[in-house]
Amino acid sequence: MNKNTRLEFFRRLSAQRPEPKTELLYDSGFELLVAVMLSAQSTDVAVNKVTRNLYPVANTPAGILALGEDALASYLRTLGLYRAKTKNVLATCRILLESHAGEVPEDRDALESLPGVGRKTANVVLNTLFRHPVMAVDTHIFRVANRTGLAPGKNVLAVEHQLMKFVPKAYLIDAHHWLILHGRYTCKARKPDCGACIVCDLCDYREKSEPCNPEFTGKYAKTEFTADV
Repeated sequence: MNKNTRLEFFRRLSAQRPEPKTELLYDSGFELLVAVMLSAQSTDVAVNKVTRNLYPVANTPAGILALGEDALASYLRTLGLYRAKTKNVLATCRILLESHAGEVPEDRDALESLPGVGRKTANVVLNTLFRHPVMAVDTHIFRVANRTGLAPGKNVLAVEHQLMKFVPKAYLIDAHHWLILHGRYTCKARKPDCGACIVCDLCDYREKSEPCNPEFTGKYAKTEFTADV
């Protein structure tokens, strides 16, 4: 893709979803942090089922610690790697209380020092909670970036760097959510829904599941939009 194609790519995603957001349910920064930690190797749907039961009982670092390991594990047991997640959440709660007054830090190094929080999780929190222009590359974003030709890379860090370089500035804040949702519902892993894809005609993927629908893409191509890029 060239610069103009990338600009049109995100202009259409923006027109389709003007206010994209995470599908994880949360009401505070701490709830978001825990939900993202729990989402590793688990779906947002599965995490939401867990947190709907957990958060009414305990939704602060002190509240989670008061539950104890066995009780917390009983809430998380439907998730993959739940035993490790239980230990990491409890350890993170202790650090938040001891070093950050119970608040989620707005700092990459501080976030990544928390047990169970890696670069991707830190990027999700920085972007979703604090609106930093960063890119958290998950399996959906990695697939979309490579399949479409938007920002190809051999690993997630390479794709992250490519996206930070190539995503137009005006769209960078919300690009993370647009790409995840596009990968989750349209540019799916096993069979992309190319006929319903609003960026199908901009995509470099040669093995499209079906021809691009000119009426569908045209609906968004005609959208008037002005942005500082």
